[in-house]
Amino acid sequence: MAASGLREKLHTIIFGTDTPAGKGFDLVLIYTILLSVATVMLDSVAAIHRTYGNWLYALEWAFTLLFTVEYFVRIYISPRPLRYIFSFYGLVDLLSIVPTYLSIFLTGASYLLIIRLLRVLRIFRVLKLVRYSEEANMVIRTIFQARRKIFVFLWGVIVISVVFGSLMFLVEGPERGFTSIPKSIYWVVVTITTVGYGDITPQTVFGQLISTVAMLTGYSIIAIPTGIVSAEFINESHRMREEARRTNRCVECGRPGHEPDARYCFSCGNPLAEPAPSTSGS
Repeated sequence: MAASGLREKLHTIIFGTDTPAGKGFDLVLIYTILLSVATVMLDSVAAIHRTYGNWLYALEWAFTLLFTVEYFVRIYISPRPLRYIFSFYGLVDLLSIVPTYLSIFLTGASYLLIIRLLRVLRIFRVLKLVRYSEEANMVIRTIFQARRKIFVFLWGVIVISVVFGSLMFLVEGPERGFTSIPKSIYWVVVTITTVGYGDITPQTVFGQLISTVAMLTGYSIIAIPTGIVSAEFINESHRMREEARRTNRCVECGRPGHEPDARYCFSCGNPLAEPAPSTSGS
């Protein structure tokens, strides 16, 4: 009974974002994540590492131990532990702590580069911030809903790049820097994305004409993914609002259809109940 009560209390604090304790936990965890990421970034500066390397190393271990405890507590209180462990956020939580422990075993001069790469993986901690913002989750759902349209758009861009790249290879040739079709495709991608490094430039009139068309095409298509995501974002906003209206019922007369921020029933005038605390685990 005591263990069950403790699990329920911890579940309310960690996953109950609508409760005061849950909001406080989220704020503390967010600030801790930001501090841990700042520690990794500062430690990558050579001058700071030489002066404060030991302190930053100690801080890194303190953050790692703290996040390790949090990770196992989430497994303990999760209704379905395996689902959490193999979920996106569970894998991010694991990746954010594993590199510190691996650095204990990967020692020696030949492994220094590997350790540095593992330290970069700690930036995965910043992804843990996503779960604490409904707006961020909404953006993720929006992109997921638009995935097919975005895929079709990217496939069209790839086809255009291959066509323009092949033409530039035939027109300009290796003597003007377009040494292969893949290199020409690289130039097309740089051109249509309006970056324009200038490391390869067309010299012939026909090549400059193709370059002009490619740049105009880039300006024409750059707004397409924005429109796709914006349309899906509006649809997702409407869907969430309608779902909130369906579930926001009056406790007195049972009338649904209230706005999410409504405080009184539009039918009987009685105060609406406060939203129930979230108890769903991830």
